[in-house]
Amino acid sequence: MIQIEDFLVITFQIFIPIALAAIAGTISERGGMINLGLEGMMLFGAFGGALGSYLTGNPYLGVLLAIVIGGLVGLLHAFFCITLKAHQSVMGVGINIFASGLTAVLLKMIWNNEGMSTNVKTISPISVPLLKEIPIIGVLFNNQSIYLYLTLIICVVSYIVIYKTKIGLRYQAIGDFPQSVETAGISINNYRYLCIIISGMIAGLAGSYLSISLNDLFVKDMVAGRGYMGMAANIFGGWHPIGSLVASFIFSIAQASRFYLSGTGIPNQFIEMLPYVVTLVVLLISRNKAKAPAALGKMK
Repeated sequence: MIQIEDFLVITFQIFIPIALAAIAGTISERGGMINLGLEGMMLFGAFGGALGSYLTGNPYLGVLLAIVIGGLVGLLHAFFCITLKAHQSVMGVGINIFASGLTAVLLKMIWNNEGMSTNVKTISPISVPLLKEIPIIGVLFNNQSIYLYLTLIICVVSYIVIYKTKIGLRYQAIGDFPQSVETAGISINNYRYLCIIISGMIAGLAGSYLSISLNDLFVKDMVAGRGYMGMAANIFGGWHPIGSLVASFIFSIAQASRFYLSGTGIPNQFIEMLPYVVTLVVLLISRNKAKAPAALGKMK
């Protein structure tokens, strides 16, 4: 019989990187910039997290390095797409391929191993006294990764900035009517540069969760499609931070269900397909309902 607390623990472990990727996608695409490179940015973040922890013995410095690397890759994406007018989708795919290849080479150079790094120090989970004793939802506060709280904080801050501040309202307008905003004397490129860099930083943070919180090492291509699922959650969530969070949780439940379907007689291949089938079905259902920014992917 499924224990709801155990199910929630697995769900939250899956939820964190997908939700962070979804919010990173929201931040980038609300301003009209497609970011298909989230998978690669997360992979660079996972590598940076493990490398920083390995070199310094401090996993928090690993997190910092992951965020910095993610931001630099975001800057690279912005430079090619905004300054050099490269095709946004092609550039994003290029980042994913580049990340997969470069991290594999560096893995061999640094750890002399083609598959995985050595074990590194990780960020320990935390518990909140009293709150952890609450039935069912107490799992949110018992032996929980600090990344979960960071995810919720980033979601709330993103919502407030985008929808409750002048800067955010301008950024939304850039995603819908960039020419109109530019006639008001506002530099749309500066806004887009900043938000793509922030998007990359959040993606880097998401990647570091995989290597120094959920695991204690870096594994080649360990992101394993979570960046793509984050992009799908962003679309299903209507390019809205809270919507992306809810969509990520739905996808995470589908992923977690796999662990409870093994041994039921269903072929493992079908069980492994479940989360991706759910993703495709959700996208098909929501494609006519979700309204993308009008200028998404369009450059002046």
